[in-house]
Amino acid sequence: MQSQQLNLYRAFFKHLPALSFLTHYHHHHHINTDTLSDMALIPFWIHLPFPHYPFRPLPPFPFYPLCRPPVTYKTPIPTGEVYFAETFDDGSLDRWQVSKTMKDDADEDIAKYDGKWAVEQLKENIVPGDKGLVLKSRAKHHAIAALLAKPFVFEDEPLVLQYEVNFQDGIDCGGAYIKLLSDSPSLNLEQFNDRTPYTIMFGPDKCGEDYKLHFIFRHQNPLNKDLEEKHAKRADVDLKKIYMDKKTHLYTLVLNPDNSYELFIDQSSVSRGSLLHDVVPPVNPPKEIDDPKDSKPEDWDERAKIPDPEAIKPEDWDEEAPAKIQDPDALKPEGWLDEEPEFVSDPSAEKPEDWDEEMDGEWEAPQIPNPACATAPGCGHWKSPTVNNPLYKGKWKAPLVDNPNYQGVWSPKKILNPEFFEDLQPFRMRSFRAVGLELWSMTSDIYFDNFIVTSHKEVADRWAADSWGLKKLVASANEVANPSRTHTHTHMLMHVHAPSCGRDGVFAHYDVYFAFFFFCRKASSVILALSVCVYI
Repeated sequence: MQSQQLNLYRAFFKHLPALSFLTHYHHHHHINTDTLSDMALIPFWIHLPFPHYPFRPLPPFPFYPLCRPPVTYKTPIPTGEVYFAETFDDGSLDRWQVSKTMKDDADEDIAKYDGKWAVEQLKENIVPGDKGLVLKSRAKHHAIAALLAKPFVFEDEPLVLQYEVNFQDGIDCGGAYIKLLSDSPSLNLEQFNDRTPYTIMFGPDKCGEDYKLHFIFRHQNPLNKDLEEKHAKRADVDLKKIYMDKKTHLYTLVLNPDNSYELFIDQSSVSRGSLLHDVVPPVNPPKEIDDPKDSKPEDWDERAKIPDPEAIKPEDWDEEAPAKIQDPDALKPEGWLDEEPEFVSDPSAEKPEDWDEEMDGEWEAPQIPNPACATAPGCGHWKSPTVNNPLYKGKWKAPLVDNPNYQGVWSPKKILNPEFFEDLQPFRMRSFRAVGLELWSMTSDIYFDNFIVTSHKEVADRWAADSWGLKKLVASANEVANPSRTHTHTHMLMHVHAPSCGRDGVFAHYDVYFAFFFFCRKASSVILALSVCVYI
């Protein structure tokens, strides 16, 4: 029996669709081809689904080439210098401070930052051992923050900010953006609110049908020291699809000392530009502005065309002719009932017993379509249809000619802008000392995970490969298995048809299901363990 079952496994393994799947993952995540030999087969049982075959479970065959070593998800560890890194895998919020303050510009009953936070697993596509921060309350203000290991100072190294978001219940109206809180002696995380000074705000936001990926930085005017928000241009991607698919997405901001920036979603670039040229309002004001004291002269003529002063209306031009006339060729259809009204009183209607003619007036039965008109082309007085009047010309107007006095469109003269300045290094913005989430949402269970602040893109990429990459793999696997079903397990079922011989030697096609379990890891790649569920 075991020999027969082993042959079945070997036959089905030839049809294994995992090879293309692993090749795809290898291409994008640099899995060594030796990984393919690290798969573990964990068989289940075999039975026949067809009515003419009885159900006959077989014991699993002990075929276990195991991984090296077989371990579950492991909390990612930064591979280089970071200012901040958080996985929440220990289930604790010890390094985070929940705000205890209130909003200044809201009614007292909704002014408190009393929205709840929790550390939980994902609802779907769970990776055992992996946890995240979850916004739990609907229609409440939430605020939570954590200090960096040391302040980030904008000097000669890039800023790389990255984290994950999953709108587990979709998103109605609310945000999932992060704020980098400016370094100052007065920074108090217990008092963190919407007015707490921040240097950068980055992340998804949505209300109604307006889907945004914010990148906002606050720039200080060197003349008057005022701070003004600068907004990057919109992302060139369908954000609605990303925000509504209930998957975990990776958001990355890269800001360079040469003032260039780039925004990524799931490691694909969705927007790039320059702090000097691609933000609104611009960092640097114009050198010249319109003179506010200048005004257009009263005799300035801006008309490029004018009515021809020499044109004369033709004598035969009839301005009184109507645009429509009755069709002189129309004939009344045969069988038209001139004496029958279109509507008649409903003969089955009865006056209500409580009808008071003194208060309600004389009762009249409701009108219904005249039954006599049902088979006739029409009832009542017949009127000829109207057609366009061939003699209609409308009101006469003189044709337009070039205006000999045209002076062009007037504009005020330019003067030097008294508020002009030129900052060629807007990258050197205010340093920040904490990260914070200050949010209001009409949707609960927004999931955040794997925050990292560093100066090295490769560090953030490796961090993502060890965390978000695994979530993406599990979600994609479950989607391939059954796109119409929601999965909460960490495996994938893949379905193929495999030829086999029936009990009587009849060649037939049977269903084969493969379940992929993600429980193995190596230092640099995710190792897949494979279990096979075969229905034959």
